[in-house]
Amino acid sequence: MRLFHGSPPKGPFRRYTDRMSSFDRVRPLVVLGLSGLLVFAAGCNNGSSSPTAPDQSAVVYSQTDLTVGTGAEATVGTTATVQYGLWLYSDNGVDHKGTQIQANTFAFLVGGGTIIKGFDMGVTGMKVGGIRRLIVPPSLAYGATGNSDGSIPPNAALVFDVLLGSVQ
Repeated sequence: MRLFHGSPPKGPFRRYTDRMSSFDRVRPLVVLGLSGLLVFAAGCNNGSSSPTAPDQSAVVYSQTDLTVGTGAEATVGTTATVQYGLWLYSDNGVDHKGTQIQANTFAFLVGGGTIIKGFDMGVTGMKVGGIRRLIVPPSLAYGATGNSDGSIPPNAALVFDVLLGSVQ
């Protein structure tokens, strides 16, 4: 399984597959349409308080190697460069993947405490070229507050697919 075909695509709607289906090409329009519907629904007042996200605190941390790498190992104190996709956890989604909210490439100091603990734990021990799926409970992610931009709600569990690109 390769995460990218050729150069990694740019933007928030890139996919980690070798081909793009017709649904993938229209996904931005579908997402925008649903977003508008959600904004409209959120403006309706049915006499109740605002809805809250389900509490996923009981989700258990797990990591599954989809591809075992053969290169250098990411250990505490090294700098790892990763490509990842991030989804909200869903009990009913395929591989527990709900809404995809992010895809990016970045480098970080392994064990440095600069990223969420569950991601740091999941990358530690990976070898370059490896792909790992992480299921991260809220206690190892953004906890009871969610993230600052609101894309990750309070008490949300997360699913990451991570490709370790390099270690220095």
